[in-house]
Amino acid sequence: MIATFFDFNGVLVDDEHVHLQAYRAALAPRGIPISDAAYAERYLGFDDAGAFRAILEDAGESPSDDDVRALVEAKKPEYMALIATSLKVFPGARELLRRRALRGPVAIVSGALEHEILYCLGVMGLLDLVAFVVSAEHAPRCKPDPQGYLIALTRLQHLSSETPAVVLEDSLEGIRSAKAAGLRCIAVAHTYPVDALISEGADAVATTLDEVTDALLDGAP
Repeated sequence: MIATFFDFNGVLVDDEHVHLQAYRAALAPRGIPISDAAYAERYLGFDDAGAFRAILEDAGESPSDDDVRALVEAKKPEYMALIATSLKVFPGARELLRRRALRGPVAIVSGALEHEILYCLGVMGLLDLVAFVVSAEHAPRCKPDPQGYLIALTRLQHLSSETPAVVLEDSLEGIRSAKAAGLRCIAVAHTYPVDALISEGADAVATTLDEVTDALLDGAP
């Protein structure tokens, strides 16, 4: 038996463009723009609080915790309104998660907010297959900090002691987070090119979820 820790945005659901639109809507009253390139290169790996703090600092501001919290709250309804009509699931995502749930506990470890993850899992029909979720609320230190994956390992031990775990990620920050937690990390090239994922330290890379076999995740020779 082996547990599988899935990142969420960029791995199972193709919603980074939705997050970007929601960030832009929340920041519009402040007159702060975010280009597609800046989002991909600078902010994509953060949770909402980390992204807003970095965006404001890059714009020359010195954001307070209240500033960041207000922007996080402003983004929530924007994202949910967009995702209600724009949820796009990566091909093979449902099948892969169902298959992995037959091999051991499945968890989501993501910088997204819990209600966003639970909503999407419900729409995908996968909620009952996920043992637990570690979201931004549970891990204040966002990726590349390993906190989220370390919390997941602790929760896994309470479910099934001595069960190993493997991670499926799409971002450079996510790979760094998983490796810092001492976990094997398989990357899927949904967001970054294969070479970049390999250079960051992924144990193996697949170009699509269809290439993510059980043998690849389980580390079979």
